[in-house]
Amino acid sequence: MSMSEMNGTNALPQLYGGIPGKSFGPVDYEFQPLMRDGRVGVEMHSLYSTRETGADGPAAAIVRYLPNGKAQPHRHPGYEIIWILEGEIETDDGVYPAGSLLVMPPDSVHTPRSPKGAVGFVVWEQPVRPVD
Repeated sequence: MSMSEMNGTNALPQLYGGIPGKSFGPVDYEFQPLMRDGRVGVEMHSLYSTRETGADGPAAAIVRYLPNGKAQPHRHPGYEIIWILEGEIETDDGVYPAGSLLVMPPDSVHTPRSPKGAVGFVVWEQPVRPVD
């Protein structure tokens, strides 16, 4: 159940996908646990990934942080765009509520977490790297 369903809001947009002109239409969200890179309490619905774009290619997803969800510190070799749709995300630099658009430049490091839970649209220019 999404946070939207839990609290009665409708922050998740209607999702469409497929091949335009052939099979393009509504798509149900299918959130899967995201446990790589030290994440805990984080789920995602992949929109596209390195499976389609190549090992160092871009990826995008709807990412859901359950209450107290968190990630370990990680580095972004390329840009990362995060649009907070619902709830709020915290980093060492501040708290970002729904409606915030974060643009993380290449080589940035952050440790996202969400004590209250959050849903965001995330685009990664390149896969993240753990911080040594």
